[in-house]
Amino acid sequence: MPATTRALPRPLQTLITVLAAALIALAGTVLFAPAPAAHAATGIDTVAEALRKSPVYVDPRASAQLPPAEAEALAKKIEDAGKPVFVAVLPESAEFPKATVFQDLRTKVGIAGVYAIRLGDAFNAHADSKVMSRNAVRNLVGTVQRSGGDTTAMLNSFVDQADRQARGRAPASWGGGEPGVGATGLITGGAIVVAGGAGAYALYRRNKRKREEREQAELDALRVVVDEDITAFGEELDRLDFHPSEPGADDAMRRDYEEALDAYEEAKSKMAAVNHPQDVTAVTEALDKGRFALATLAARRTGAPLPERRLPCFFDPRHGPSVQDVQWAPPGGAPRTVPACAADAARVADGEEPLSRTVQTADGRQPYWNAGPAYAPWAGGYFGGGLLPGLLVGTALGGLLSGPAYAAPADTGPDGGDWTGSDYNPDDYGGGWGDGGGFGGGDGGGFGGGDW
Repeated sequence: MPATTRALPRPLQTLITVLAAALIALAGTVLFAPAPAAHAATGIDTVAEALRKSPVYVDPRASAQLPPAEAEALAKKIEDAGKPVFVAVLPESAEFPKATVFQDLRTKVGIAGVYAIRLGDAFNAHADSKVMSRNAVRNLVGTVQRSGGDTTAMLNSFVDQADRQARGRAPASWGGGEPGVGATGLITGGAIVVAGGAGAYALYRRNKRKREEREQAELDALRVVVDEDITAFGEELDRLDFHPSEPGADDAMRRDYEEALDAYEEAKSKMAAVNHPQDVTAVTEALDKGRFALATLAARRTGAPLPERRLPCFFDPRHGPSVQDVQWAPPGGAPRTVPACAADAARVADGEEPLSRTVQTADGRQPYWNAGPAYAPWAGGYFGGGLLPGLLVGTALGGLLSGPAYAAPADTGPDGGDWTGSDYNPDDYGGGWGDGGGFGGGDGGGFGGGDW
């Protein structure tokens, strides 16, 4: 093996070997194949082969919906984001049965990710649940459908959001080539082989560096707000006038106190180990658990009723567990119900502004829900488990609170971009375009029932 190839990472060595074999096979096909038919070979196998090489495939019969230049731009957008988002534009035909097209395509591609399909005039998307939660997919598809527009507008709108919300990274098999599949793609792959793998390695390093830089910037922003939360909780513990051996202290009080101390240490330990933005969710989960333990301890000491296990105060989780739900609307937005602490509930009732948590942005201090997607993992630790998907409609954080950093299971299923073959949860891809779906006034995407 040439020295340049030996220096490559093992996945790229494998890719180059496969491309070389494909180039040889192509050479024989080009030299000895009969004249081409009116349309290139199509079907699920062809689509899947294309999507393993590039994030966008357009069937030749559907090329009027997404012309080559627009398909190339969409593919570049996905590749630059480095996320496992797959897009197929297909004609409505017997080759792509509505009831099974998602399951068939996911099985054939074999890579965990987000799959969006424009089938004739219909659009829908499904995803592996760890890559993007069902709520996130359903909400995003519904938004795209209701926004309307032509195929290019709908796909770009979907990809813009999916690239920000999807977990994982682009599959190693993508080479940054043209959308679709065929001789051009294989010849491009052959050129990489001829170049000794140097081009592929440079592309691999560039995409990896971009992903790392983007993640680091998001993590740097998160560190500030999470460190503030940890410090605030530590100060609460310092101010706490409780001693386990004091008169009147019982075992239940001591357990509450120990839980609060343990939560503080857990938050610090997990923050020290954070490597990726989504890791901070576990930190804020620990802080929320610790604040509830303090609230329970305070009730026991005063003889008050024990607090109900509720979400933290929406306006600032540092205020501790909420005590009631209130009607509130962000500036220019529609009213919605949010959990609030006693002090903020009183302010809202009096027509005053609640004491909202603000964070630093390029435009100065802003409430966290207007600060952008970087804060979704932070909010997910406080409000995970199905907090009001419509709560933040119309804000910058918006639907991201129903995205993967907020609602997806943390340790189940493959990471986005991982090869799994046919080993995936079929419930994530069940069905296709059934009756009562999101098209024409259905449920806005209809993931669970397989509706289109």
